[in-house]
Amino acid sequence: MKRVIAVANQKGGVGKTTTAVNLAASLAATQRKVLLIDSDPQGNATMGCGIDKRQLRHSMTDVLLGDAEAAAALVRIDPGGFTLLPGNQDLVAAEVQLMTTSGREVRLRNALKPVRDDYDVVIIDCPPALNLLTLNALVAADSVLVPMQCEYYALEGLSALMGTIEQIRASVNPGLRLEGILRTMFDPRNNLSNEVSAQLIMHFGDKVFRTVIPRNVRLAEAPSFGRAAMYHDKDSRGALAYLALAGELIRREEEAQLQQAEAAAAAVPPADEEPPPA
Repeated sequence: MKRVIAVANQKGGVGKTTTAVNLAASLAATQRKVLLIDSDPQGNATMGCGIDKRQLRHSMTDVLLGDAEAAAALVRIDPGGFTLLPGNQDLVAAEVQLMTTSGREVRLRNALKPVRDDYDVVIIDCPPALNLLTLNALVAADSVLVPMQCEYYALEGLSALMGTIEQIRASVNPGLRLEGILRTMFDPRNNLSNEVSAQLIMHFGDKVFRTVIPRNVRLAEAPSFGRAAMYHDKDSRGALAYLALAGELIRREEEAQLQQAEAAAAAVPPADEEPPPA
């Protein structure tokens, strides 16, 4: 399961950071090596992991500007069992400096090369904007996971993000794909939520995760304690939902690998079959 997943949506307040932190902890709980990258100047993923964003020796800013290797900025998260590349408000200044730098859109991809193979999954928490930081994340990523609330404004934002993904695929990252759409803060008693959910499934089919993240107080409380929900209240609906999401990601990966193996086997002629004449 060697891959880089960008958690992105230009609309704020849809659960990007909550998803990034809790998915990292949930995948780590399955004995996978996970790296979480905080690419948001707000530094919420960093704080949500219990790391003071104001007391960083090295951060995502140093890595993007070439002032430090990625390995020098990594922090082990315990409890959590994963590794964090922290970020803070200095990323705003980094973005400004990168504007006039050549190759600015591949800075993160290049910085990750020395450490990428050390991890099974790299998760990038993107800022709530389609800016240079998000562009760097999408260029470095293999796929994009889109958390969204089931409301009509979110649907409009999703269309813009899909357009951006297509542009990046056509220019600098042809392998970029949609990992899936995750319905967050979902309330099944809300008719609007159910209507938008049905529209998502109609338009995106199996790209919509079966797992749904509910509105959950424990999930909202966990960041104030500096830990993922499963270490705040392992039996809460929010913690269980993110464990289910990790399981769904793993199953999808295994099914894709099985299909690839079957396709490869079908393409090889039987040993006793004579090759076609030249």
